[in-house]
Amino acid sequence: MSARLLTSVFVLALLSACASTPAPRAGAGVDEAYGTLEPFASEAVYFVVTDRFVNGDPGNDHREQGGARRTFDIPLEPCDGVAGNIGYLGGDFRGLADNLDYIRDLGFSAVWITPVVDNPDEAFTGGQPPGCNSSLADHGKTGYHGYWGVNFFEIDEHLPSPGMGFADLAAAMRARELRLVLDIVGNHGSPAWSMTADQPKFGKVFGRDGRLLADHQNLPPQRLDPAGNPLHAFYSNVGPVDAAQGSIYDGNLAQLSDFDAANPAVLDYLVEAYSHWIDQGAEAFRIDTIGWMPSSFWKQFADRIRAKRPGFFMFGEAFDYDAANIAVHTRPENGGVSVLDFPMKQAMEEVFGTKQAGFERLAPALLLGEGPYANVYDLATFYDNHDMPRMEASDEGFIDAHNWLFTARGIPVVYYGSEVGFMRGRGEHAGNRNYFGQARIDAAPESAIHRHLRRIATLRRDTPALQRGLQVDLRLEGDTAAFYRIYQHAGTAQTALVLLNKGDRAQRITVDALVQPGAWRDAFDGTPVRIDTRIDLEVPAHGVRVLLRDAPVDAPALKTAVATAMARPRAE
Repeated sequence: MSARLLTSVFVLALLSACASTPAPRAGAGVDEAYGTLEPFASEAVYFVVTDRFVNGDPGNDHREQGGARRTFDIPLEPCDGVAGNIGYLGGDFRGLADNLDYIRDLGFSAVWITPVVDNPDEAFTGGQPPGCNSSLADHGKTGYHGYWGVNFFEIDEHLPSPGMGFADLAAAMRARELRLVLDIVGNHGSPAWSMTADQPKFGKVFGRDGRLLADHQNLPPQRLDPAGNPLHAFYSNVGPVDAAQGSIYDGNLAQLSDFDAANPAVLDYLVEAYSHWIDQGAEAFRIDTIGWMPSSFWKQFADRIRAKRPGFFMFGEAFDYDAANIAVHTRPENGGVSVLDFPMKQAMEEVFGTKQAGFERLAPALLLGEGPYANVYDLATFYDNHDMPRMEASDEGFIDAHNWLFTARGIPVVYYGSEVGFMRGRGEHAGNRNYFGQARIDAAPESAIHRHLRRIATLRRDTPALQRGLQVDLRLEGDTAAFYRIYQHAGTAQTALVLLNKGDRAQRITVDALVQPGAWRDAFDGTPVRIDTRIDLEVPAHGVRVLLRDAPVDAPALKTAVATAMARPRAE
């Protein structure tokens, strides 16, 4: 069990309005500390593709870069009237720094930015051309997103400005009580083969001193000679693996230069490079494509990073909707790296998107009882991002999604623009990653999505129980949900009662079992609320009510239910 998890397992009680269950007796010596001790669980994360956020300094646009293979502003053919773009569009550190107050005021406490390392200076001539529904189609693309690293020690020239380098951005965030989450890549470098002719930087890796360390030489992986050519030794020579012949995770991704995880020089290079960015101010990592490299690699990487910064928080992207498959990364023997909660993402899209499934669809993804994760409370929860279509939902759907995201277990992550429903439903090449810009930020407070997100995100930022509390479900059914978040540790005791309604009209939510009687207060306006033997409260349409009680749980049935759940076995 993770040392940061105070409770081994958690109660899941899906009760209808009139249901009740007998309360077993509590065992002796039950530890009454509830919640998670993972410090990063207190955060809420705003995710930006830096180049697509705000162009704060046109002087670093490099609009003539690449010549005939230009890198700036490369629009695609429109998809249903909206064109994507695969060139740089000018977003930079200055544009982000100028809007940190906006992000903080919205209720966030951390900002995840895309990779900052140097990328190639031309558009890629290999691969397949992108289309409206394509992915991993890189012909004509540039490294505007940052995931095509060539020198992992060097900042990409499109991002900094005089007085606003990476360390300056990190300092500006700290001054506003925001933590900088840096996106890192360990699986691969830039596209490396299928080019019409070998292009500068593509398929190459350079050291801190600028010396060439590795070169794919525009050769497909199977033609590399790692044993005979020192410039090939960084790379895997497995090549693509068809899903019909085995797991695609055994091979390389698209035409990207696939690093050899078994080569100690690769590990040394990446640890040294990413330690450099920690020294410059990175406070957490999001690890790209963590599932494409073996757990043994990430165990060594995590151990060495945490030897430098004990407790350093990392969460990885393993694009898989099976909890058992992605949970392996969270186990201590595999590095103890949290993950993006893809099973919850899938459920949230069905509940709050156009399908409008009931709240009960979310229950299996919570995994509050027995489950494969080391700590479900430090999972990064989200409903979309840059690698998939944005959620297709109404304004009310986004409001309902945020009410859940910022009250249920996990660390909320919201993709830039979702606070106004930007490019909803759009895939990668159909507008998902389009430029946001200062004008949209300035107008954002006019959006109902923005107003409601700010309300619930600010509440979570100020409420320990919503950040780190054990979740006890009372009801997840149809358009309504009711649950507790309970945090008790080191003299702090707070319980939040959360009531959600995603229906089009106000509803009364009643609960008869596991009721905690006593004096409560409305978390938003402080109004006193008395609860006796029954919870019976009205929740407005597409609304949320949160009541707080700043005292230890003392209702016998609720204490017993938690103690019983703690006695269940949990995956180690």
